[in-house]
Amino acid sequence: MQIPKQALLLRIFIGEDDRFEGAPLHEAIVLKAREMHLAGATVLRGPIGFGASSRLHTTKILRLSEDLPIVIEIVDSEAKIDDFLPVLDAMMSSGLITLEKVQVLQYGLNKPD
Repeated sequence: MQIPKQALLLRIFIGEDDRFEGAPLHEAIVLKAREMHLAGATVLRGPIGFGASSRLHTTKILRLSEDLPIVIEIVDSEAKIDDFLPVLDAMMSSGLITLEKVQVLQYGLNKPD
């Protein structure tokens, strides 16, 4: 699989407790992205953050939160990301989705010496 040099970065901000059809939303998003043959997805768990409610979510001992911030990043062609957005919209009830143009320098295996 190839990604064009000029691609899009889809970044999805949700909470760890967010669900879709009984499963963790971040897992459902990654599985759907894989099913739709997107180039790849990475899930990042944040130690602290807040969103629209301004409620602080943190891993600090005195303010232990089970709903930590989750960021999912997906890079692929504009066409594939555009096809994925309506599916993503149907899966999410809250959160933040951003898009930005990126330049892909390398994807896949390292070149042999």
